[in-house]
Amino acid sequence: MTVLDLADAQMTASALVSLRNVGKTFPSGLVALADYDLDVRQGEILTLLGPSGCGKSTVLRLISGLASPTAGSINWSAPQIKNNIGFVFQDATLLPWASVFNNVFLPLQLSGLSRETASPRVNEALALVGLLDFSRSLPRELSGGMRMRCAIARALVTRPALIMMDEPFAALDEVTRFKLNDDLIMLKRQFGATIVFVTHSVFEAAYLSTRIMVMSRRDGRIIDEIEIDPAIPRDDDYRSSKTFAEVCRRASHALRISIQEATR
Repeated sequence: MTVLDLADAQMTASALVSLRNVGKTFPSGLVALADYDLDVRQGEILTLLGPSGCGKSTVLRLISGLASPTAGSINWSAPQIKNNIGFVFQDATLLPWASVFNNVFLPLQLSGLSRETASPRVNEALALVGLLDFSRSLPRELSGGMRMRCAIARALVTRPALIMMDEPFAALDEVTRFKLNDDLIMLKRQFGATIVFVTHSVFEAAYLSTRIMVMSRRDGRIIDEIEIDPAIPRDDDYRSSKTFAEVCRRASHALRISIQEATR
């Protein structure tokens, strides 16, 4: 099911990680996922779109190893990828007493690298997100968008093959959100990591993604899979294009079905 003619490379890209018949039931008895299948392809920006409680964040936590499935299997194309994942949460979750530099340095510090050894990588990550001049600042001295940039730099500093992003821009104003969407596209081009992105925003999903999975509230069922040609430039022209409008229309329709199911 496609809205566009897709590049062959996208259609045949190998899966970094595959979820097969995955279930997640919490101790309370709540079923978050049941018989859930998903392939995360090399190099894509895969967006999970759906109402609150449909299991989007659970999928991220299962892939990243922050939670374990109660059924099914999670299979990796290479073992080292499983241990090379970056995670960006909705809240920037920065250490309030630590400088921007030290917040970004933290994952490398925990892995045993000295400050001297890690400094070039930390500065590289800060430069990528435009925060090199703010390396000595504390989180309280930054705007909301800058704090999120710092969280993204912290995820990039380990040079992950796969980045999980759980509604990272949801709490930001629309102007800042648009700018960070553009910055993420730029970082994707420079850094090359595969990204799995969670959002409630149809417009954000349509702009960022090379593939959108619209999820139902019931057991995380996939209602629609929308492929978008990765070769299309993501810019203001795309936001006003017929292709963007068609992706938004189709995603909105699937999301409405998902919401209707959630209220039955």
